[in-house]
Amino acid sequence: MAQPDDMLDDEDYPAYTMGRAAEILGCSQDFLRRLGEAKLIDPQRSSGGHRRYSRYQLRLAARAREMCDQGTDMASACRIIILEDQLEEALRRNERHQQG
Repeated sequence: MAQPDDMLDDEDYPAYTMGRAAEILGCSQDFLRRLGEAKLIDPQRSSGGHRRYSRYQLRLAARAREMCDQGTDMASACRIIILEDQLEEALRRNERHQQG
């Protein structure tokens, strides 16, 4: 079984409640809900049905907030971030393939 320190070091561990995530990002809980509706982030749910966010998801949300604050509409910001993330992953895979 994973140890607590291992889980907190895991970028994908859903450690943050919606309220805490909104506080960290300086945004509203509604903003986080809309990011979910836009398919940028898909938070896990606790056994009680509450949204839980990972550090990775918070980074994506922070990028979206930054872009929206600069005037980019949410749908466009989410699409850009998704494409950037896909490109980064493809580049990592390509690098691993070339090394191996």
